[in-house]
Amino acid sequence: MAERKLFAGHAVRRLRRQAGLTQAAMAEVLAISSSYLNLVERNQRPLSATLLVKLAESYDFDPRALTAGEPGGGDAAMRRRLADPMFADLEIDRNEVGEWLAGAPGGAEAFARAYDRLGAGGGSGVSDGVDPVAEVRREIERWRGHFADLDGTAEALADELRLGAGDLYGAIAERLRVKHQLTIRILPMDVMPDLLRRLDLHARQLQLSEVLDPASRTFAAAYQLAQIEARAEIDALAKGADFADRSGERLFRRHLASYFAAAVMMPYARFLRACESTGYDLELLQRRFGAGFEQVAHRLTTLHRVGARGLPFFLIRIDRAGQCSKRFSGASASPLAEAEGRCPLWRLHHAFDRPGSLAVQLVELEDGARWLTIARTVTPQRRRYGGVLAEFAVGIGVAAELGGALAVARGVDLKGDATPIGLGCRACHRTDCPQRSAPPAGRALLINERDRGVSGFTFAGD
Repeated sequence: MAERKLFAGHAVRRLRRQAGLTQAAMAEVLAISSSYLNLVERNQRPLSATLLVKLAESYDFDPRALTAGEPGGGDAAMRRRLADPMFADLEIDRNEVGEWLAGAPGGAEAFARAYDRLGAGGGSGVSDGVDPVAEVRREIERWRGHFADLDGTAEALADELRLGAGDLYGAIAERLRVKHQLTIRILPMDVMPDLLRRLDLHARQLQLSEVLDPASRTFAAAYQLAQIEARAEIDALAKGADFADRSGERLFRRHLASYFAAAVMMPYARFLRACESTGYDLELLQRRFGAGFEQVAHRLTTLHRVGARGLPFFLIRIDRAGQCSKRFSGASASPLAEAEGRCPLWRLHHAFDRPGSLAVQLVELEDGARWLTIARTVTPQRRRYGGVLAEFAVGIGVAAELGGALAVARGVDLKGDATPIGLGCRACHRTDCPQRSAPPAGRALLINERDRGVSGFTFAGD
C-alpha cells in the first residue's frame, strides 16, 4: 500500500498564529518560500518529512498533533456526521468536505461540536440537555488523556512510598494511617453487599470489600490518597474545565482521582521504560506493577509527556451487546475509539468467545488507515454466588506503522493482509461485505430483482 500523504494545513496555520508569526516570518525560519507555506496551509501541498522535522525542531510541539487536531476529527469523522439521513438531499461529495476543512476549519469544528451536542444529529434541532458523560469525555480528549501535573505529583509520591516499603499497598496504608489518620479495614460482603469502597469519616476508616483483588485494593487505597494529596491539582483542572453541570464536574474529578491512583501504581518514567523494554507486553506489565489488565491498558493511552512519549494507543470497552462504556483516543486520533458504531468483523467482539485470552488483529479502515489491535475480556469484582456476573471486552490499538515495537506483533506482517472493517454498517460504504446488516446512511438503495450480490444491500455509490 502506498504511503499516505499528510495534509495538515489547519494545524500549521494554528501553530503559526499561536507563535504570532506572519507567513513570511515562519517561512524564513523553515527555509522555504512564503508561497509554498501558503500552499501547505491551504492543503494544496502535503507536509514533507523534511518540513515536518523542521517544524518539530523550530517549535515545541508534538508532530502527532498535526493529525490529532484536525477540525471535527478530520475528513473521515466529518463524512460520518454528514452521512446522517437529514443531509441526504444535499449530496455532499468527499471533495467538498476536504475543501471545507481546508478553507474554513473553524466553521467545520463549530458544526461538529453543534452536531455532537444535539445528540448526534437527532434531527429535532433541540438539545435534550447537557450530557455530563459526553462533556467529561470531551474534556479528557482535549488533554489527550494526559495530565502532566497529576503525573508529576503521583510520580514523586510513588518514589517516596517506594523508599519506605517494597509493598505499595502496605506503604499507602501506612501513609494514610500516619499522615491522615485513616485506617484501612477489609469488610465481608455481608456487611458491604452493594459497595466496593466506602469512606467512613466518623470512624476514620477506608472500608474495602473483601471481594476486591490485590490490584483493586491497591487502586482503591491510592484513589483515597489522590482525594487528599492531589486535591489542589484536581481542583485546578476541574475548575478550568468550566462544566455546565455539577454532575459533569464530579464525574471529571472521579476520573482525575483514578488517573492519579493509576499513576501512583504505574509511575510514568518507570512504566514507560518497562513498556519499551518488554515490547508493551501487557501481561508482563500487569505482574511487574501489580495492576489489572484494564488498568494497564488505560495507562497506555496516557503516555504523552513532552520529551518522553510512549506509543499513541486508544482504548475502548464494550459489553456483549456492543454498547460502549469506556473509550479514550489519547494521542492516536483513532476513529475506532471515536465512532459510535463498530464492525462485527473486528475481533474486539470475538474476545467474549475466549475469555481471558488476547485477540490480536490487523485491521484496515475504508480510508486505508491500518491499526494493530489487541482485545481481551475483563470481569469486574464478583458478587455472591448466583448473582449477575458482568463481563466486558477491552480493546486497545496503535497505528500499524508503529506496531512493530509491540511484543504481540512478532510474527505479524504489518504490511500484509489486513481485515477490512468499517465503523458500523450505517457509516460503512464497502459494497462487498457479506456481514452487512444495514445500508449506509444517506445512500439510496438499488433494488434489482434479477441479481443478488454478496451483500443483502446494494446502494448508490459516491
